[in-house]
Amino acid sequence: MFKKKEKISLEEIAAFHEEVKGADLEAVMKKYDREANTRHFEGIPKIIVRCMLIGFALFMVYMNLFVNWGEQIRRCLFLGMVILLIFTIFPRKKGSKQKVNYIPWYDWILGIAGSGSFFYYVVNFNEILQKATRIGQLEVILGIIGILVLTEACRRVTGIPIILVATGFVIYAFSSGLPLRRIIYNLFYTTTGVIGVPIGVCSTFIVLFIIFGAFLEATGISNFFIQCANSIAGASSGGPAKVAVISSALCGMVSGSSVGNTVTTGSVTIPMMKKTGYPPEFAGAVEAAASTGGQIMPPIMGAAAFLMAEMCGVEYASIIQKAILPAFLYFSGIFLMVHFKAKKLKLMGVPKDELPKFGHLVKNIYLLLPLLILVYMIIDGYTMSRSAIFATLVAIAVSMFNKEHRMTVNGFFNALESGGKGTLSVAAACGMAGIIAGVVSMTGLGQIFISGIVSIAGSNLLIALMLTMVCCIILGMGVPTTANYIIMATTCAPILITGMNMDIIAANMFVFYFGIVADITPPVALAAYAGAAIAGANPMKTAFNATMLAIAAFIIPYVFAYNQALLFIDTTPLQVVQVVITSFIGMFAIAAGMIGYMFRDLKLIIRVLCIGCGLLLIHPGAFTDVIGISAIGAIVVMQLLENKKNLKTAV
Repeated sequence: MFKKKEKISLEEIAAFHEEVKGADLEAVMKKYDREANTRHFEGIPKIIVRCMLIGFALFMVYMNLFVNWGEQIRRCLFLGMVILLIFTIFPRKKGSKQKVNYIPWYDWILGIAGSGSFFYYVVNFNEILQKATRIGQLEVILGIIGILVLTEACRRVTGIPIILVATGFVIYAFSSGLPLRRIIYNLFYTTTGVIGVPIGVCSTFIVLFIIFGAFLEATGISNFFIQCANSIAGASSGGPAKVAVISSALCGMVSGSSVGNTVTTGSVTIPMMKKTGYPPEFAGAVEAAASTGGQIMPPIMGAAAFLMAEMCGVEYASIIQKAILPAFLYFSGIFLMVHFKAKKLKLMGVPKDELPKFGHLVKNIYLLLPLLILVYMIIDGYTMSRSAIFATLVAIAVSMFNKEHRMTVNGFFNALESGGKGTLSVAAACGMAGIIAGVVSMTGLGQIFISGIVSIAGSNLLIALMLTMVCCIILGMGVPTTANYIIMATTCAPILITGMNMDIIAANMFVFYFGIVADITPPVALAAYAGAAIAGANPMKTAFNATMLAIAAFIIPYVFAYNQALLFIDTTPLQVVQVVITSFIGMFAIAAGMIGYMFRDLKLIIRVLCIGCGLLLIHPGAFTDVIGISAIGAIVVMQLLENKKNLKTAV
């Protein structure tokens, strides 16, 4: 369809992009991202809903900066407002045709009853605290209503998978013989259930960082990232795919959704890749794999970094520091694969004179100031809440120097509205994840998990890691990033920490990675399906391609499980350099073997050898490193000699 050796202009890409827009990106978002499926309001009702979201966002800022309420009160207020907003904004059925300005009677009842259950707890907090496990019949009924309504709210904004997981855990709690009163008390009225650590982190750090992300979007920083990626890689072989990898990594730093990131950056990059000559299923897969990787990219990591710091009992800055090298290797792996694919297909890039000028980008470098300020304040010891709010104010200030995205009063309120709305799905998912964590704590289920895996694996760490990986991928399918991590940290991480004596951060990072790749692993690969919809490709083929491209995410966790130098744990600078070099060479070999091209086409036996040698390098040990480097070096020399021989023959 396209001439592979022909360079394309940005004008052609723009024209092709307009064709793809006909596919209706909004429809794609609504199909694969429940957050995009909302009711339609006009006139006065639209203003009221808008004011509710803005008021919610401002109240969260006020609550975190100026008040000193008890944790139960703060968390119940937060969840009560979240439930009321969800039943106001989100319809019962995804994709259903909605009347304008219409909220059905049952949603009024559910919204008021659900939020009322949490507000009742706030008003009667001292009395309920004194009753403890002797709560009355009214408290039990309100607890049941609150949990059931929260479950329905979560279903509307995140989908069925997490509901099924949570329901399975609650059924287990009842089957263990615990009385109803105790189950409701633990799940609804204590900080080990619905209003546990996940909601605590969400109502403080996460909500403020989502608002911060909304203001970054308003300042045009996402567009700046794409321009930077174009300037760096646009002109190289298969440049648009490399642009997709770089821009998704950068945008992923402030995005909390792999599906949202896929659709946002993919609406630009996927048409570019198709126009260049990449097959549609490969183009959609590149964007999905890169966007999913955005969830492991510091400093925000899909908001899971805040929770991980809380779960591990370490500083947030420590988590983002340890996540840097694994994220670098992940994106290096994808970048190498798209490079080898471009060379294999003899694809060209965008002409240099059509790309953004370096001088223009340098002039706009100030757009990065909010992120730099954020990281500096966190490292310097400021609280995450204050760091996020101050960085948001800096984002507003720098926007004044950007004519295209200058912050106006309307833009300010739009960003607050977007931040408030973006919090709802994360909060509902955190509430459900709290139920799962509560059941595990209440029943001792975590110890049963540990005993089961350890009895199968014995003292073999590899078997334990593989079984844990399978559990993470299954439990993580279709579950949002934040809730995904909470489930993994509650159920799977203790297997490695207690059962295998693994470092707590390494174990949490291991389960986090495998929970995240569920977004591109068939059969429930929502990010890959969203990419396929934009690319006009077969969804399952796109998902398998995305899994292949994200092979690094299946390998890197094993690297830091065996060699924690990759996470800067108990290591020296020399060991870090060694593991980075050997892992990068290993990824180079694996990428070449997976695509079937290095400096020229690879025969099947050489492809298998490349993958095998790459795995040897990724496994720590001097012996395996020597074998792997020697074999890969020999393959590289053979490839270069064959190229030289063919060049002489052609002359």
